[in-house]
Amino acid sequence: MHSILFYSKCVDSVDFVLFFRFPYFFQDCAYMLQRLRVMIRMNKYKKSKPFYSIVDHFLDAVSRHPSKVFIHFEGRAYSYGEVDKQSNKVARALQAEVRLQEGDSVALFLANEPSFVWTWLGLAKLGCPAALLNFNIRSKSLLHCLSCCGAKVLLTCPELQDAVEEILPTLKEQGIRVFILSDSCSVPDIVPLSVKISQASNEPLSPALRSNVNIRTTAVYIYTSGTTGFPKAAIITHGRLWGASFSLFTCGVSAEDIIYVNLPLYHLAGFVVGTIGAMGRGITVILKRRFSASQFWDDCRKYNVTVVQYIGETLRFLCNTPKKDNENNHKVRIAIGNGLRSDVWSEFLNRFGDIKVREVYAATEANIVFINYTSKIGAVGRRNILHQFMFPHAFIKFDVEKEEPVRNSDGLCIKVATGETGLLVSKITQRSPFSGYAGNKQQTEKKLLRDVLKKGDLYFNTGDLLRFDEENFVYFQDRVGDTFRWKGENVATSEVADILTMAHCVLEANVYGVKVEGHEGRIGMAAITLKEGEDFDCSDTYKQVSNHLPAYARPRFIRIQPCLEFTGTFKMKKAKLVEEGFNPAHIEDQLYFLDTDKRTYVALTEEIYRAISSREIKL
Repeated sequence: MHSILFYSKCVDSVDFVLFFRFPYFFQDCAYMLQRLRVMIRMNKYKKSKPFYSIVDHFLDAVSRHPSKVFIHFEGRAYSYGEVDKQSNKVARALQAEVRLQEGDSVALFLANEPSFVWTWLGLAKLGCPAALLNFNIRSKSLLHCLSCCGAKVLLTCPELQDAVEEILPTLKEQGIRVFILSDSCSVPDIVPLSVKISQASNEPLSPALRSNVNIRTTAVYIYTSGTTGFPKAAIITHGRLWGASFSLFTCGVSAEDIIYVNLPLYHLAGFVVGTIGAMGRGITVILKRRFSASQFWDDCRKYNVTVVQYIGETLRFLCNTPKKDNENNHKVRIAIGNGLRSDVWSEFLNRFGDIKVREVYAATEANIVFINYTSKIGAVGRRNILHQFMFPHAFIKFDVEKEEPVRNSDGLCIKVATGETGLLVSKITQRSPFSGYAGNKQQTEKKLLRDVLKKGDLYFNTGDLLRFDEENFVYFQDRVGDTFRWKGENVATSEVADILTMAHCVLEANVYGVKVEGHEGRIGMAAITLKEGEDFDCSDTYKQVSNHLPAYARPRFIRIQPCLEFTGTFKMKKAKLVEEGFNPAHIEDQLYFLDTDKRTYVALTEEIYRAISSREIKL
C-alpha cells in the first residue's frame, strides 16, 4: 500500500515538474501522436493496391451510416446515402451526355450549395480532376482560369449564367462546352443537364472507371492569386487532398461533431478541410451560401453546431454584432481557421465562451502547415521535433526593399535568430512535395528557392514573413511580394494595375495593400500617374474596376503622383507608400476614395478619413 502511495506521489511530482518547466509537454505529445497516426494512415493509403482514395473513404462512410445527415442546407437535409446516389446520377449523366473519360478536366463554376459537393464526387468517381472556379471572377480572369487547367467542359448554375454568357463567344472559339445545372436554358450554347441527371441511374459506378488514380494524380485545381496578374491553378494531388482532409482530425474533431461551413467551396479551407474532411469521418456539415454574422449563432443553436470554420475577418464581424444575453448559449467547442488578430481572438473568447481556437498557417499550394494546437492567443502554430521531420523548414533573412533573401559570402541563405522576423521556406521532399501550378512553369519556378542552407537543396518560398519565440510558437508577421489579402481573399496587385491602366486617364499604376485600423488584412490602394494633359476621371476609373474586378480586389484609395519610384532592378517601390497609408493630413498628393453608394471615386477629405477610422463608413 505504501509503495502504491509513493508511486502515485512520484507521478504527481513528475507531472508538476513537467507542467511548470515544459507547460506544453502533454499537448505536444498528443499532437505528435495524432500526426504519427496520420503519417501511418497516409503510408498505408499510398501503398494500397488499388489506391484507396477520398472517394473510397466516402463510400465506406456511406456503408457505415447511409441515413446519417451529411449536409444541411437551407432547411433541407441530405443523408450520406442520398449524396452518394445523387453523385452516381451526376456521373452517369456526364458519361452519357458529355462523354467524359478518366483524366478529363472539368471546370466547376458553381455557388455554395450541395450540388457542388455531389457534382465533384461524381467527377471523382469517373477519375476526372475538377477545377474549382471562384464564383466572384469574371471576364478575362474567368477565361484565364479555364485555360490554365485545360478544361474543355464548364459546369455552371443559373445563379452564374450571366457571367458565363459574357464569355460564351470565346468559349465557343476555344471548343469549351458549357452545361448548366438547370431543367432548361434559353441560350442555345448552354446545355441544361438537370433533367438528364434526374433520369440517370443511381446505381454504384465501377471503381475501374478511376483505376489509374494514385496518390500523385491531380484531384482538383484550386486557384490562388499571385504575381501573374491572374489567378494561378494550384495542383492539388490526391496525396495533398488526403493530407488537408486530416486537418479536422488533427484539430480534435470527431465523428460526433457537427461542422458549420460558411466559407467558399472553391477554397481549400471550405471544401477540402471542412467538407471533404467531414465526409470521411461521417460528420454532418451545415452548409451556407455565404457568411452571415446575424444568422451565425442562431444557426449554431438550431443545428447544435460544435465546430466552426473562420477567417479572421468573420470572427471580427461576430464581435461587432450587438451584444445579446444568450451569446454563450451554444455548443461550439472548436473554431478552425486563419488570419485571426490577437485582439479579436481575445474579444471572441470573452464574449462567446471557452472555445478552442485552432489557428492554422497554410497556403493552397504550400508544402507546409502549422497548427496552433495549444490555443495560445496570437500564434499560428508551434514547432516541434516531429513537425520539423515532416515539414523541414527554415526562417531566413529577407531584404524587404530588394524583395529577395539575404545570402552570405558562400551564396547560402542565413537563418534568423529567435524572435527575429524571417521568410518561411519549406524543403521540397517526398513527404512534403510541391506540385506547382497548372500551365504555368514560370510561376512554378518563381516559388522555388535553390541553395538555401546547402548547395543543391530545393525549398518552397511561401512569400510570408514569420517569427518564432523562445517557446517555439510561430507568429505570422506579413506577406511579401505582389499579393495582399483583404476580406479573406488574396489580391494580385499586377492584375489590379492592369485593370486601372484600362482607364483612359491612367498612365501607370502601382498597387499595394494598406492597413486600416480595426480590420484584418490590407485594403487595396493604388498610386497612379496620369497621361499628359489628362485629369483623373473618377467615373471611368470606377467603371473599369467595377466591371473587371471582384469587390474585394477594387482599390478603395487612389493616390495621384507626378511619377512612380522604381528600384535598381526596375521594380515599383511599395514599402514607403504602404507605410504612408491614406491619411490626407499627412499626404500632399491628391487622394481619392471609392464611394460604393455614389458608385464613383470621390476626393478623400479629412472628414471621410475620420468616418473610415471611426467605422461610420464600412469598408
